[in-house]
Amino acid sequence: MKDPPAPHHSQARGGPLHEGLRLVLLGDSLAHGSGAAGPRDALGPRLAAALTGAGYDVELSVLAVPGAVSRDLAAQVRRAAPLEPDLAVVLVGANDLARLVPPAQAAAALGSALQELRAAGTDVVVVPAPDMSTVPWVPPALRPLVQAASVQLQRAQAAVARSAGAMVAAVSDAVTAAFGTDPALFSADRFHPSSAGYAHIAQALTPYVVAAAHARRDGAAA
Repeated sequence: MKDPPAPHHSQARGGPLHEGLRLVLLGDSLAHGSGAAGPRDALGPRLAAALTGAGYDVELSVLAVPGAVSRDLAAQVRRAAPLEPDLAVVLVGANDLARLVPPAQAAAALGSALQELRAAGTDVVVVPAPDMSTVPWVPPALRPLVQAASVQLQRAQAAVARSAGAMVAAVSDAVTAAFGTDPALFSADRFHPSSAGYAHIAQALTPYVVAAAHARRDGAAA
């Protein structure tokens, strides 16, 4: 069996710094950055840059694995444990949908991973599965069915995330609207986001990720 790819580490510095923040990205190819033109165009570095701009000294580790389904989060969480992350951003679900994993099963695996992260003291932002009906190669006749399946998984993921005390990034509607009308947001494979697509996703996620970092900082100072 092939070993998962080694984690990417980077330092994002600049501006007035409040304190160190260890950020990890977990999940599938969206969290990993597949389709981006270069490493800096991927989601992790974009979120790290936004947090740096908000005053944090960020240490980023991307532990996400392309092709991962929700049950694969357990291994990623184990790899994250020695890093003692302060904040985790979890993006998973696209491959569960593609492989017809039952929503309850996928959500249960996500919930177990979130509980482990929270028990270790990590704050978590969960990004529910994307609406796969916007993917260009999905036949128009099947898009309503794919959209319904996506919404069902998103709701199950949001429920287990809230139960575990994680923040849910409610960005699906905004991201779906953009990806559904602008083909340039997809990379050449017509499945993963392009660099422009990741920029749009990062812009939508930034308020949630920064809010989670501020809440952790303010809670520690209280």
